[in-house]
Amino acid sequence: MPILEPTSDSTDAGALSIALIDSDDLRRQEVVSALSGFEGTKVREYDAYPADLEDLPQLLDLHFDAIILGIDEDPGYAFDVVEAICLHDPATVMVYSEQNELDLAIRFMRAGAREFLTLPLAREDMAGALARVSIRRSSSSHGRKTPKKLFTFFGAKGGCGVTTIASNFAIALAQESGARTLLIDFGLPLGDVAINLGMVAQYSTANALQDTSRLDANFLRSLLSRHSSGLSVLPAPSEFSPVEASNEALDKLLTVARQSFDYVVVDAGSRIDMRDSVLFEESVNLYLITQVGVSELRNANRLVTQFFSTRNRKLQIVLNRYTAQSLLFDEQQITKALTKPASWKIPDDYTTARRTGNSARPVALQDTPISRVIRQMARTACGLPPVAEKKKQAFSLFRPFARAPREVNEPGQG
Repeated sequence: MPILEPTSDSTDAGALSIALIDSDDLRRQEVVSALSGFEGTKVREYDAYPADLEDLPQLLDLHFDAIILGIDEDPGYAFDVVEAICLHDPATVMVYSEQNELDLAIRFMRAGAREFLTLPLAREDMAGALARVSIRRSSSSHGRKTPKKLFTFFGAKGGCGVTTIASNFAIALAQESGARTLLIDFGLPLGDVAINLGMVAQYSTANALQDTSRLDANFLRSLLSRHSSGLSVLPAPSEFSPVEASNEALDKLLTVARQSFDYVVVDAGSRIDMRDSVLFEESVNLYLITQVGVSELRNANRLVTQFFSTRNRKLQIVLNRYTAQSLLFDEQQITKALTKPASWKIPDDYTTARRTGNSARPVALQDTPISRVIRQMARTACGLPPVAEKKKQAFSLFRPFARAPREVNEPGQG
């Protein structure tokens, strides 16, 4: 039966709206029975998954508070469906299985599922899950709506660390905000975002730009890879590509991306030739990455004075690999060269940089001097207050990330 033909639909007005998808009648009815024990739930049953991921928008247009899926029939396809839903819909995704396996739970939580339930269902587990759905719906209804934002990172010259900062900023932004976040690597013809994140992606920006006439939300979704942090990624091609990125093509890609995501982070490298594209328009939040060196400060001064002198607060200057004991310039000289004070200073931490490069584990998933600054950057970008560092307990802020799972290759992931 097609996905948009429900088997049943309760009619309680104002209740939590829930979509229940499972081809197994017995398992589905067990979940229906469990849900019926709670007042204020409106359940719509579906006895089949969508035949194709292209059919998902029809389901998502119904705006459910929660989508519950049985995953035992075809875990591989269920994973793809969960990932696709979480990519484009704010509904709470819950999955259930007769298999009480930690690896399976971790896999689906990485795809974006908020709850993993095991059959037979315990009433307290369902009660807790529904309570969390209610809290998320209340926060979404009464809290402020996440404004869509575009963040462009570019460097005063090559080698300033643009990719490292942009990649880790995007991870921190996704985790701190909880919003749908996309990282795009415009480092054509070759870019390093995938390497920095320890990913192997099947598709790249070249695939998105080679035929923009067919570029829409569904096509873009099919090109994306998902990082274990929850970040969606469109990397640069791993090989030289004949595709030339015109400003029109870039603008089309960014327009589609901004329609589907709350936050879009772009690694523009040192591609100042794209300054007439949407990447550098007035509403964009710009981060100019530079270092305290003669060449870098000279280039930064030229960029600011010739192209971005009117940006004011929209242009944030980031000093990378910064050491306060620099022998070349003092603070006053640096500010004079940049024409404005630097917004952020990322410390020079060779040990962390080397360890991260060898392990391909993003620094944002660790507790280091570098990650603390980048996380503060992300919190400021999404409107959250800065977190005061604790001299003896600074690790507590990063406790969730100290236990972050090791990056692995899985179906539907890079």
